[in-house]
Amino acid sequence: MLELRKDIFADERDDNLNEIGKGTQRQDMLGHVTGTSSYFNDHKLQGMLHLKVVRSTQAHARLRHIDTTEAERSPGVRRIIRGADVPRNLNTLLSLINFGKDDEPTLAADKVRYKGEPVVAIVADSEREAFEAIAKVRIDYEPLPVVLDVEDALKSGAPVVNETYPKNAFIYHDVHDHQKLRFGDADAALATADHVLEQRYQMSPIEHAPTETNGAIAAPDTNGRYVVYTSTQALFFSVDTCAKILDLPSNTFHFIGGTVGGGFGGKVDTLTEPLAILGAMLTGRPVRYVFGREEEMQYGPPRGAERIYIKDGVMRDGRIVARKIRAYFDSGAYT
Repeated sequence: MLELRKDIFADERDDNLNEIGKGTQRQDMLGHVTGTSSYFNDHKLQGMLHLKVVRSTQAHARLRHIDTTEAERSPGVRRIIRGADVPRNLNTLLSLINFGKDDEPTLAADKVRYKGEPVVAIVADSEREAFEAIAKVRIDYEPLPVVLDVEDALKSGAPVVNETYPKNAFIYHDVHDHQKLRFGDADAALATADHVLEQRYQMSPIEHAPTETNGAIAAPDTNGRYVVYTSTQALFFSVDTCAKILDLPSNTFHFIGGTVGGGFGGKVDTLTEPLAILGAMLTGRPVRYVFGREEEMQYGPPRGAERIYIKDGVMRDGRIVARKIRAYFDSGAYT
């Protein structure tokens, strides 16, 4: 009996850990090849409205005035949503793990800090009517100086993009604007090296380019709750982020995931769910908010650009005796 159970455990170990040389079938393969996999956007709810966003045309500007008068009269428009309508209109992506300060509005209120930043949301009966309405919103911008290079942003006198971080650098532990890691004396070793090689490496932002763009559908449920169909890869993270932004208990929301049409780590940033839920709260009807391809590229969550300088001290026999690295990470306008 003991031998039999040892064999069972051995088989389970092989199934879980040994994959080389095996033809393992994906659990979701059958649904994909037969076209029966269910995505968030397959839910067509009765009376569903559509939310679209007016995005900043400026990289850095003060918002003098936002005129939505003509948009409000546009056919099919059910609700205009501004920053003042968002219960807690400041958040940062990783605040749930106490990282960074709340500095990014769901909808810009005083100024915009990058091209494509959301300013006004419009909820309408159809996507077409929502697009027609956002074209009628008039925004009076006061352009501000722009900084587009990560090293230029750190120079003395550079335009301050985000007042939460007046040096344009993320301050960790509220003290330091950079971090140093040291092992030994690199400068002394470089002085003794036969050859010193230094290069600059630039990595561009990486766009995940999912086949299915970011999106969510939120609908009023019973007992004052809201059900949310979403393409997120981080359901519990998104629930807690929405609870914070909308200033409601997390058990107010019932999030339903499912098949993700491509994510690659890019669908964890809770970009569509808060406004979709807020639209449903303000209209009492289901609301669908899905990015277009341009929005996905402009506002979606790419990995930030990196610039790295590497200086190596090398001996004639091939030994690397010193390495000095200076790295910059461009996270954009917010934490």
